[in-house]
Amino acid sequence: MELALAEAEHARGSADVPIGAVVVDAGGEVIGRGHNEREATGDPTAHAEVLAIRAAARHVGEWRLTGCTLVVTLEPCTMCAGAIVLSRLDRLVFAAYDEKAGAVGSLWDVVRDRRLNHRPEVVGGVLADEAGARLRDFFIGHRS
Repeated sequence: MELALAEAEHARGSADVPIGAVVVDAGGEVIGRGHNEREATGDPTAHAEVLAIRAAARHVGEWRLTGCTLVVTLEPCTMCAGAIVLSRLDRLVFAAYDEKAGAVGSLWDVVRDRRLNHRPEVVGGVLADEAGARLRDFFIGHRS
């Protein structure tokens, strides 16, 4: 999670919400990184999770990320939760829960929906206080 928090810092100085993500392979190597770039790129799909998943898929050379773990600083939204399922990630670890848009238990639970063909293991709340404080600081500064 420390690596994902460090990745989130790359969004500082932009109008992007500081969310960071890393994909780690079964051996513990980081094979994908991403931070929010929606504002910087004008791309509505440029969420940290999607960018990290894309980078990991390029590294592996295919779309299946079996054996890999996505670590992200905020509970994924519905788009990102769908990408997690579709990429066949084995595990999702996230920090802060997102009561407004979270799709891994807060509003919806996309990744554990039994109707889908893949359900990763989920670990939530890892360093949640630290990640939440960084997000609150961003929004306080962004709205001032």
